[in-house]
Amino acid sequence: MRILGISAFYHDAAAALVVDGDIVAAAQEERFTRRKHDPAFPQHAIAYCLEEGGLSARDLDAVAFYDKPFLKFERLLETYLAFAPRGFASFRRALPVWVKDKLFQKDQLIRLLNAHVGSSAWREKLLFTEHHLSHAASAFYPSPFDQAAILTMDGVGEWATTSVALGDGRQIRMLRELHFPHSLGLLYSAFTYYTGFRVNSGEYKVMGLAPYGEPTFANRIREHLIDLKPDGSFRLNLDYFDYCTGLRMTNRRFDALMGGPPRQPEAPLTQRHMDLAASIQTVTEDVVLRLAQGVARETGARNLCLAGGVALNCVANGKLHRAGLFEQIWVQPAAGDAGGALGAALAGHHLYGGAERAPRHGRDGMKGSYLGPAYAQPDIEARLSRVGARFTVVSDDALIERCAEALAAGMAIGWHQGRMEFGPRALGGRSILGDPRSVTMQRTLNLKVKYRESFRPFAPAVLREDVSEWFDLDDDSPYMLLVADVLERHRLAMSDEQRALFGIDRLNVPRSTIPAVTHVDYSARIQTVHRETHPRYHALLKRFKALTGCPVLVNTSFNVRGEPIVCTPEDSFRCFMGTEIDLLAVGNCLMEAAEQDPSLRSARQGALALD
Repeated sequence: MRILGISAFYHDAAAALVVDGDIVAAAQEERFTRRKHDPAFPQHAIAYCLEEGGLSARDLDAVAFYDKPFLKFERLLETYLAFAPRGFASFRRALPVWVKDKLFQKDQLIRLLNAHVGSSAWREKLLFTEHHLSHAASAFYPSPFDQAAILTMDGVGEWATTSVALGDGRQIRMLRELHFPHSLGLLYSAFTYYTGFRVNSGEYKVMGLAPYGEPTFANRIREHLIDLKPDGSFRLNLDYFDYCTGLRMTNRRFDALMGGPPRQPEAPLTQRHMDLAASIQTVTEDVVLRLAQGVARETGARNLCLAGGVALNCVANGKLHRAGLFEQIWVQPAAGDAGGALGAALAGHHLYGGAERAPRHGRDGMKGSYLGPAYAQPDIEARLSRVGARFTVVSDDALIERCAEALAAGMAIGWHQGRMEFGPRALGGRSILGDPRSVTMQRTLNLKVKYRESFRPFAPAVLREDVSEWFDLDDDSPYMLLVADVLERHRLAMSDEQRALFGIDRLNVPRSTIPAVTHVDYSARIQTVHRETHPRYHALLKRFKALTGCPVLVNTSFNVRGEPIVCTPEDSFRCFMGTEIDLLAVGNCLMEAAEQDPSLRSARQGALALD
């Protein structure tokens, strides 16, 4: 069967193509339109998937959409009725949009497919899967497990905000759900909003800010905002929130409880904001662990799969991994709504199509999450020439040698190699790389390359065979979704004066021999690099290790604040010319910043969007 999966119309629209159970292609629409978190119908992502699969519209057996719009409409109506007359103004604005565009979404999808994909018998081919089933399918079917428990957590789908399921072969059996408005994802997003970051975008900033603070508000959250049960189920106290009926996440009662109004975007961060971040992170970890304990007791499963936006909280994932409740944990790398497109396609294949699932033999089916476009060398050269790039074409060996030497010399490198990643993390396909041993690299990359807040941590990419020599982890973490501590033997002793520092003042204190990837609590968001999935990236790390003795590199996404990760060679060159990256490698083309036409440089700082 040839099934196209689609997610759209909320945020992070995406498309995925599954052929006979094999994931052929997957990509977010934002990478093509250059609009971050683009929610629009993913016409460009669909076109890419079909091209990658060599298919036309008529070749598809089914198109699977990642949720059921009518159930969402039902939730909208019932929520407003339950809270009436509060929120009438919001309801009056939302209802016409829902009636026009959402309630009749099948007809809308058929029109869009005809307009942008081509004519076919779409009405007979369209399938709709429930939102949390799409998440569960995206987590279980590509996982390395033949049987596993599945835990999905996000803001809200149709009604479900958290679900527990059991996967066995081709079957997924939903066991229980928590329903809106009681949502761990929305609780975390409320604090994202309150600390001045964008909802559905800035949650990872809250996670990165948390180690600078102390969880001084955690008991206040537990006592007033959430009632957590022994099995991990919970209820929120809705007296403190406004997301059911209003246009804000929190209300004045929340402000009073937390000691002041929300922080305005771009306003200075204070110790209070850091403590708020630490507090909601601590409570979130408590809930995730309690949920997982309940799942382990209820199912007796040895393996656990995770998906949904909360599964991108790699700090909570790391604590869950260390808790030892399951023998193995696997997290879908595109755990948010983009991954729903993939889950819908896989559910269409296995649940609706009845196709059996091939035995996994301990390996996942995501192909390293390198599921986006790749560009042949002649195409790369033609594209770069058209945008005025000055480049040198080198051999494979020369590329690795030149880049490894540049990294060892402290340069920042733009690294565009092979297929683009699917999901929010750059994994060595579209990355900016640096030397983790540098005491200035983190600040340099944040302020002069990414143009973002200085507190944001960077991830280490490490050879899989060496991970346990540097971090408290001896397991695969190919998708940068587990956090573990740097080993004691690589840490640096701190002076009494340094230990006395608080908050952001702790940022510039080197914590280890790889300070650029060591957070203030000695943690690191680890990517293990595997020869099988990205041999060129692995070869670069191996050569860097030979030159320096260190098998670790700084890896951050190839973009600047407010923009999606780059996709094409042209995107990479433009980003390179708007930053202080020293060297750009696209395929076998090498570009040095000093050799480029100065007229092509762009000043980014003043034009950057909030993210």
